[in-house]
Amino acid sequence: MSVNKLKSVAGIQIPDSAISSQATELLLEHGTEFIYNHSLRVFLFASLNGKRNGLWYDAELLYVSSIFHDLGLTSHYSSPDKRFEVDGANAARDFLKSHGLPKESIQLVWDTIALHTTIGIAEHKEPEVALMYSGVGLDVMGEGYENLSNSNREEIISAFPRNDFKKNIIPTFFSGFEHKTETTFGNIKADVCAYMIPNFHRKNFCDCILHSPWSE
Repeated sequence: MSVNKLKSVAGIQIPDSAISSQATELLLEHGTEFIYNHSLRVFLFASLNGKRNGLWYDAELLYVSSIFHDLGLTSHYSSPDKRFEVDGANAARDFLKSHGLPKESIQLVWDTIALHTTIGIAEHKEPEVALMYSGVGLDVMGEGYENLSNSNREEIISAFPRNDFKKNIIPTFFSGFEHKTETTFGNIKADVCAYMIPNFHRKNFCDCILHSPWSE
């Protein structure tokens, strides 16, 4: 698997700075072609949403966030006990620290990755966070599909194919946290566990309340 050398797709410039290129190399080294194509589509969809809504955002930080957003699913970056989103965010933080970026930029990237599946919050934060959330939502669930022109959609899918995405994304998600299903408590990835594991028993918030150590 090698880096796609396209400089722009659907009118969106693909960052080619040293930081962007090195981030991409890490994804190619530790990820898969499937995750690579998904990550680039997410960046392009997020950028198109930003352009359509007239938002200013840091394209390089959004790109690095897109590259790292699912790296927490890979064995190289996966922890034994943290949400995969946090693993990816931590990996991006370490990477950006090594490049001497300011702490504000590093924190923004951390939030962008860590919150990319957090419905009801991410869309109300900084543009990079909100756009990442929207790009993921468009690629995974088709949210905002009606705003994507046929020409842009075809150009993006041609450059970064979906490769039976609907069939493959759920087991891809699951492979990243099947060893720590408890990390899906309270978030949408519990649905993945319920889909993949027969008779999966979800931890229940109400049970946590009713069985707390308080005496009353």
